[in-house]
Amino acid sequence: MSEVKENNRRPSGFFSLMPFHILLLLVLLGGSVTGLGLFTFTYAEGTSYFSDNPDSCVNCHIMRDVYEAWQHSSHKAVAACNDCHTPHTQPGKYIIKGINGWNHSVAFTTGNFPEPLQITNLNREVALDNCLYCHSEFVDPIVDHQAGTEQLDCLRCHQSVGHPQ
Repeated sequence: MSEVKENNRRPSGFFSLMPFHILLLLVLLGGSVTGLGLFTFTYAEGTSYFSDNPDSCVNCHIMRDVYEAWQHSSHKAVAACNDCHTPHTQPGKYIIKGINGWNHSVAFTTGNFPEPLQITNLNREVALDNCLYCHSEFVDPIVDHQAGTEQLDCLRCHQSVGHPQ
């Protein structure tokens, strides 16, 4: 029969050097932050933002007027929110959704946003790119004619096409 030697050494590693109460405090803090984050994500219906369903945009009450305007627009039959407000490429679509989700959650949590809502420069560029994407057969001759000048700004004349006032 072989003898089993007892090893009285403490385990090595980062966590073994910490006193138990500090480790417990870190675990509780991490668990609280994770739990609060999951609760907030669930309460805010976070998974709905991964879809293309326009109804997810009205999870925030401030978007209700914009959503109602879209309901009466010429684009309702052919374009939902993501068709105009996110890139048509992957992973660009989810990168923009992530940036906007973070910015929207901070703005709506802090109450720090303009009323009426204003489109950011980044989101304006995405919308302009999507105008050109969907309407290329109509605007290509204009873009070709305009070579060497600033980018075509469809929204200067057609700002209310997706959300009529």
